[in-house]
This record gives sequence, structure tokens and C-alpha cells, in this order.
Amino acid sequence: MSIPAFDKQDLSQFDEPAELLKALSHPIRLCIVRGLMRKKKCNVSYMQECLDIPQSTISQHLQKLRGAGVVTTERKGLEVNYILADQRVEAIVKALFGEEECEA
Repeated sequence: MSIPAFDKQDLSQFDEPAELLKALSHPIRLCIVRGLMRKKKCNVSYMQECLDIPQSTISQHLQKLRGAGVVTTERKGLEVNYILADQRVEAIVKALFGEEECEA
């Protein structure tokens, strides 16, 4: 018996992957993720210097990425660094940009 190409029985299995893709569906968020892949961890101030956009804008995008489980934070004293939290994201971004573009 073969598996049907389309499974109408359980569409809920697509909810979490769709949310992940939605979180990545903005140029700034893709840039942040690729930057984190290259640098491994980074704070908002460094991102703001590199991207030359307001810190509040970066923070809003990071909040969206955190909500989707794409990034998480690591606190060291007063400094908060962001790191990637979902390995699937790395595979997606590498597929989009190529392996060489995603490494430091």
C-alpha cells in the first residue's frame, strides 16, 4: 500500500513548520539568521552596527525569531547574545544561499 501524496487527515502536522518558515520570511530576519550562522553568537548592538538600521527594528525581528524558536538568548553579565536554537534553520538558509555564503 502506498502513502498518498496529499494527507488531508492531519493538516496540523504542517502548523509548526509553516510557523518556522513564516518567521524566516523577511529579508532582515534571513540576514540576522545568516549572520548568526557566521558569527555563532551576537548582541543587538553589533547587529545594529552591521545592518545600519534602528535597534528597535532589530529587536522586533529578534522577538519574532525567538517566538518561533529560531533563536534563543545567552546572558553573560549585562550582555545578552543571540544564538541559533533550531538546526533545521541552518539547513534551510544553506539551501537558499549556499554553504559558502553561510560560513565565516
